Amino acid sequence: MSRGHLLERLLDPESVVVFDGAMGTMLYARGVFINQCYDELNTRAPDLVRAVHAEYAAAGAEVLETNTFGANRVKLAQYGLEPQAADFNRAAARIARDVGGERCLVAGAVGPLGVRLEPYGPTSLEEARAVFGEQMSALKDGGADLFIIETFGDLDEIAQAIQAARDVDPLMPIVAQMTIGTDGRTPFGATPEAVAAWLDGLGADVIGLNCSVGPQGILEGVERMVPVTRRKLSAQPNAGMPREVGGRAMYMASAEYMATYARHLVQAGARIVGGCCGTTPEHIRAIADGVRPLSPRLGAWHGSSAAAGASAESRVTSHQSRQEPGSAAVASRGADPVPFAARSKWAAKLAAREFVTSVEIVPPRGVNADRMLAEVALLRDAGVDAVNVPDGPRAQSRMGAIMTSLLIEQRVGIETVTHYCCRDRNLLGMLSDLLGASAVGLRNILLITGDPPKMGPYPDATAVFDIDAIGLTNLVSNLNHGLDPGGNPIGEPTRFAIGVGCNPAAIDPALELRRFTYKVEAGAEFAVTQPVFDVAQLERFLREIDAVRIPVVAGIWPLVSARNAEFLANEVPGVVVPDEILGRMRRANDRSREHAVAEGIAIAREMLGRVREAVDGVQVSAPFGKVDLALQVFAPTT
Repeated sequence: MSRGHLLERLLDPESVVVFDGAMGTMLYARGVFINQCYDELNTRAPDLVRAVHAEYAAAGAEVLETNTFGANRVKLAQYGLEPQAADFNRAAARIARDVGGERCLVAGAVGPLGVRLEPYGPTSLEEARAVFGEQMSALKDGGADLFIIETFGDLDEIAQAIQAARDVDPLMPIVAQMTIGTDGRTPFGATPEAVAAWLDGLGADVIGLNCSVGPQGILEGVERMVPVTRRKLSAQPNAGMPREVGGRAMYMASAEYMATYARHLVQAGARIVGGCCGTTPEHIRAIADGVRPLSPRLGAWHGSSAAAGASAESRVTSHQSRQEPGSAAVASRGADPVPFAARSKWAAKLAAREFVTSVEIVPPRGVNADRMLAEVALLRDAGVDAVNVPDGPRAQSRMGAIMTSLLIEQRVGIETVTHYCCRDRNLLGMLSDLLGASAVGLRNILLITGDPPKMGPYPDATAVFDIDAIGLTNLVSNLNHGLDPGGNPIGEPTRFAIGVGCNPAAIDPALELRRFTYKVEAGAEFAVTQPVFDVAQLERFLREIDAVRIPVVAGIWPLVSARNAEFLANEVPGVVVPDEILGRMRRANDRSREHAVAEGIAIAREMLGRVREAVDGVQVSAPFGKVDLALQVFAPTT
């Protein structure tokens, strides 16, 4: 059978086509340790890769996937091999082409980049599309007949891969496969139905599921996809779920078991079957033998070059008319958020353009919060609007900001602005925390990236930084629309007033402006600045953000000594203390400690007076937990 006839069968909605199985499993069995770059073997040990392809071809695989799942420059960067991305892909396609000849098609295998894309990461959609395009161009140059885009968990990322494939060759067939977990959803929470509708809308020729779970989980997913799409469906499960045996992960599903489920998959509607992790040529031979009785006889299918031409034309039409990512093809865009002014007293005052006041306190080091709560009560009695609760400032180990805020609101009765940082939690942890914070009634939140652990007493602690403050702002904005990070409904929306940090005295003003703009576009509704000691810098920053202006709350820090001023100037990221202020504090310090404290209060009061007409409120820090110093800043001038 020629490759042309194989391509016709691949695109024929009723023909069953058998793909190969795992490449990584086979290479590992041949002694290639998992800490090596498997994609590099295409040029360093091509005979090893060639032998694996040959075994699959002999077992009955009609399509051979190239050894390029991780051969994009982003993943290769961890090995320092990103400049060789095109070489690895080109060589991999040639190896598979040499083995397959006319009896097998070659599928250029493309996996996810392994990094978060916008809106939850720093990699833009355009950058991702370019990386995929580079890989696919090389695969095509090497002789690939089609692209298989597999094991994706992010709908937006697979959209960029599919668009890149169409950019490289509008007529080249695309098999697009997402992965699901034991809960039947993608890592971002999309259901099989949503996956099918999304991939259908993007114009992939074949859509399906692979990896992560065994045959039963994939079968259940395919059964849910069938009513949603008319596209040809594919299924490539793992050989069961891995089990720990003697310190190694072993896949326990037998070849016979895989063959049984391959038949179930075809009967359910899948027309492309194969294997993923843990599958071997033995599994593929059993699958091929098992589905052969279910496949139309080759002679009974009246494929022709004319039919192939019609298929190509329909693929172009499908590509041109497909729905773009972000459309309503799959997920709801969510509910309308609660109006900003209705979310909290803090938000209501900001919405009404009333000047807000807040004081930043430091959570206790231990479990006893009585002293802090007594101090906060003084703020309530003084008429301060809210208490700002930092989240592990300067990487110090203190009571968590969410629980501290809850104690304050429940026991003292004053609103909090809860700081929440990205340093300590992955995306799932953040989602859980934020849902809980909303459920207990916390409404004002300040989203920050967080200080690195090396600043604190535990410098060897691991920093997570799964997403940054921009990604976190997108996440919370989605929650306010009733959507989780995957765009799936969560029911009642959260009601957060979303704040972000900003630094008018940033070393790189252009970068700070760009990041601030991204935060506003992501959904930020107010901003709190770093401590202001130079009003001219603040005014310049406010002019620069005029096009994306949201309410700005200026940070005010009452200095207590020359040493305190020097510490802020030299050891606290993002804080700039001008020489003039340092000089004033040194001169006051030379007189006495009391004079230094008085001078610090005087400077803070000057800052408040000078910025009052330019901003929407102030956040006054309580240095070393001394609330009385913060309150002195608010005291009327006599």
